Amino acid sequence: MSSIKDGIQNFALNQALNYIEGNPQENIPKLMALVDRLSPDGWYESQRGAVRRAIEEKNNWYQLILRLYQLDPGVRKAFFQNFLINASLKGSATQDATQAREGCNVPWAILLDPTSACNMHCTGCWAAEYGNQLNLSLETIDSIVHQGKELGTYMYIYTGGEPLVRKADLIRICEMHPDCEFLAFTNGTLIDEAFCQDMLRVKNFVPALSLEGFEEANDSRRGQGVYQKVKHAMDLLKSHGLPFGISTCYTSRNYADITSEAFFDYIIDSGALFVWFFHYMPVGNAAATELLPTPQQREEVYHRIREFRKTKAIFSMDFQNDAEYVGGCIAGGRRYLHINAKGDVEPCVFIHYSNCNIHDTTLLDALKSPIFMAYHNNQPFNNNMLRPCPMLENPEALRAMVKETGAVSTDYQSPESVDHLCDKTTPYAENWKPTADSLWTGCASCSACGKEE
Repeated sequence: MSSIKDGIQNFALNQALNYIEGNPQENIPKLMALVDRLSPDGWYESQRGAVRRAIEEKNNWYQLILRLYQLDPGVRKAFFQNFLINASLKGSATQDATQAREGCNVPWAILLDPTSACNMHCTGCWAAEYGNQLNLSLETIDSIVHQGKELGTYMYIYTGGEPLVRKADLIRICEMHPDCEFLAFTNGTLIDEAFCQDMLRVKNFVPALSLEGFEEANDSRRGQGVYQKVKHAMDLLKSHGLPFGISTCYTSRNYADITSEAFFDYIIDSGALFVWFFHYMPVGNAAATELLPTPQQREEVYHRIREFRKTKAIFSMDFQNDAEYVGGCIAGGRRYLHINAKGDVEPCVFIHYSNCNIHDTTLLDALKSPIFMAYHNNQPFNNNMLRPCPMLENPEALRAMVKETGAVSTDYQSPESVDHLCDKTTPYAENWKPTADSLWTGCASCSACGKEE
C-alpha cells in the first residue's frame, strides 16, 4: 500500500513541476492555490503560509524560486526529483520507519571523504591533519550509497581532502546512482570546462565552493591567486546553468567580510543559490585557536545572517546558530554522519573519534555502535539551541561520551586526545554562554523566527 501511495505522490509532484516549467511566474501562484484547496486541514500549514506569502509579496524567497528556472532544465528536473521527492519525501519516510524499527539514528545525509589528498593546505583546515595517502575505493563508495538507500538516505556530500582530485570516480558514482543527489565541498580550483560538461551529463552533482571572503581575506588563508580561480569556476558554472553554492568558514578574522551585504550581493550575482556558514572549529593538535570568534563577533554573525534572509535571494544556513530549526545537534546520524577516507565512521565531520570502520561493519551496525548510540541517547545536548554542539558549547558532553564508549582518535598523523580538544573549547563555551542565554531568552519571547515555544 505504501508503495502505491509513494507512486501517486511521485506522479502528482512531477506533474506539478512539469506544469510550472511552461511559465513559472504565471503558474507557481496557480499551483499554490490548488495545493491550498486540496490540502487537509493543518497539513504543513505554516510552511504553506510562508510559501504563499513569498509568492504574494514576490519577496526574496520567491525570487530564489525563479532563479532555479535559470538552470539547465535537465539538471533542474533531476534536482527536484532527487532532492524533493527521493531525499525529502520518500527518503524521510523510510528513515523514520527504519529509526523506529532499529532504535537508532538514521541520517538524512551521509558525508564521506573520497580522498584525504588535497592540492592546497589552508590555514586552520582540519582535513590536512588526516594525511594525504588515504582513499575510499569506488566499490566502497558504491556500497555506502547502496546501504544508505536501503535506510532511506538519498543525499551524499563529499568532503576531504579535495574531492575533485577523484573527479572521474565521483562522476561514475553519479551515473551509478541517478536517483541520488551528490554535493561536494570543493576549493573550486579543479573545476574546468570538461567537468562542467560532465555535470551537465549526469545532472545530479552540485559543488559548494569554499570562499572565505573577498580576495585579500580569502587568499590570506587559502593562498595567493585562489580567489581568482574560484571566480573563474563560478563564471563557468553560471554560464552553463549549473547549480552551485558557497561554503564559508567564519573566524575572528573574516567574520565581518563574509557576512557583509557586499559579500551576499557578490555571490548572488555570481550565480550561487545557497551559502553555508560554518563556525571555525579548533580541531587538531596544531589548531589555531586564535581564529575562534569572540562572543561579540558570533552574535554579530547571528544577527547579520538573519537580516539578509529577509532580503536576499539566496538560501543561507548558519550551522552553529541555526540549530533551533533542526532541534539541536544534527550529528551522530540524527541528520548526518561522516565517513573518512580510511573508512572510519565518525559522528561528525569535526569529531574525529570512532568505534568502527565501514570496511569491517555495515552502515546500520555503525549507527548502533557505542559512540553513535551515545549521541542518540543524549541529543539534544542543551535546551538552548544556540549551544547545540557537544564539542564547542558543551565540551563536558563530548569528553564523557568518548571516554565512556572507548572511541579512539581517527587522526592518524597526530592523534588528539579528547581532553586536549575539549580543553581548548571549554573557555570558549564559558565565554559564549551568557550571550547565548540572552539571545535565546529573547528569541523565545517572540515569534519573528517562527520558532515554536
